[in-house]
Amino acid sequence: MDTTQAIFAFSALSQETRLDVLRLLIKAGQTGMNAGEIGDVLGVRQNTMSTNLNILLRSGLVRNEREGRSIRYFADIDGIRGLLAFLMEDCCGGKPELCEPVLDAIVCDC
Repeated sequence: MDTTQAIFAFSALSQETRLDVLRLLIKAGQTGMNAGEIGDVLGVRQNTMSTNLNILLRSGLVRNEREGRSIRYFADIDGIRGLLAFLMEDCCGGKPELCEPVLDAIVCDC
């Protein structure tokens, strides 16, 4: 991930609803959620949710798949991994053992 992409991703996450959506989709895992479900869980109107989902899609942190007339959204793990790698790129002054506690805290068996 380059600096411009990282700035766009951080900008997308700088709004509370979009951050909540990403965290919700991470929890949903491989099953994802459709837009209506996301809006219902978070108490967000459809048009507002649509706007926020489009911003997250463009940021590379969320992906979607069409299912008939509805669209299912998923956390884009590769995009999230790219953002984390961008943050950790120059971590710990060349001493990777210092970064192990941080990396251990974010690794999961997804």
